[in-house]
Amino acid sequence: MTDTKKPLETNRRNFIAGSAAAVSTFFIGRPKAHAGDAEITLKFATVAPSGTPWSKHTSRLKKRVKEGTDGRVRVKVYLGGALGDENSTISRCRKGGIAGWAGTTAALASIIPEFAALELPYLFPNASVADDILDNRVTAHLERMLKKAGFKLLFCSENGDRSIGTNFGFVKSTADLRGKKMRSQQHDVHQNTWRALGASPQPIPVTEAMTALQTGVVDGFDNTPLFTFAASWFQAITHFTLTRHSYQPAMAVMNLDVWNSLPADVQELIAGDFKKESAYGRKKVRAIKQQLIDNFSAAGIQVHKSTASELAAFAKATKPTHKKFTDKYGTSLYKAITKHI
Repeated sequence: MTDTKKPLETNRRNFIAGSAAAVSTFFIGRPKAHAGDAEITLKFATVAPSGTPWSKHTSRLKKRVKEGTDGRVRVKVYLGGALGDENSTISRCRKGGIAGWAGTTAALASIIPEFAALELPYLFPNASVADDILDNRVTAHLERMLKKAGFKLLFCSENGDRSIGTNFGFVKSTADLRGKKMRSQQHDVHQNTWRALGASPQPIPVTEAMTALQTGVVDGFDNTPLFTFAASWFQAITHFTLTRHSYQPAMAVMNLDVWNSLPADVQELIAGDFKKESAYGRKKVRAIKQQLIDNFSAAGIQVHKSTASELAAFAKATKPTHKKFTDKYGTSLYKAITKHI
């Protein structure tokens, strides 16, 4: 008997097998030459996998520091959660066990809870507004908060707009999430957002999420198309709904004591120009946005772009999470953001 499912399954396996190489080539090209002996080695941690714009950005930083110091200072980046998940590595960075860190503002919120205001659902109307607020309106506010917590801000970038991947169908209303267990980032902003959308949030670190998806512990997740492909989470879903319910900034920081111990010329090389570095990172992420969405179909995953009425309903359902946040964490950063929206 002919197995009618075989061609589809074969195509999907071929896509999955080739995706790592294809994504890596598209994002970063070939690795740099091995650095020589260095007087100072600075460890940086990120959960961003190899083959992402974030790995290209950190490679750019490594090269700039190596060439600018004639190899005297080396930046060693550990990609893909090699040193642990976001929350554990940002904690180690704060204590000085890791010199630098790059990741989401949700993870920074594990130390500075008010940072999670940046990820409240449907907060920013568009990317241009988000860029202006982060680069021009609240930058000094963020720097003060980071400095108080023991960090030096290097630059902002983004993970992007988070949407919903599932193994059960599209999410066109909150009714579609009723009774569903969804992987959530660990901050309560994300958990409250899932509850407002009708789901049961399951806070699971990035490094454990794929296993949870594959074993059925959760029915889906929210993240950006970029991270969904880079972390291979697409392999565990059948549908992706473009809800774009949370814009997620990301930042690179350093331990403040480590930063202060460096010579001024090295500090200048590491930091670069804040606005130019931030713009560079975002440009790399946004340049591939549509291609990544198109890749879902090639992977056998159905995509739904939420309609205006669906988005309005989601925004209305999740609006109470804003007050829950300010009631618990205060209004300082939230007001600084929203007065410019």
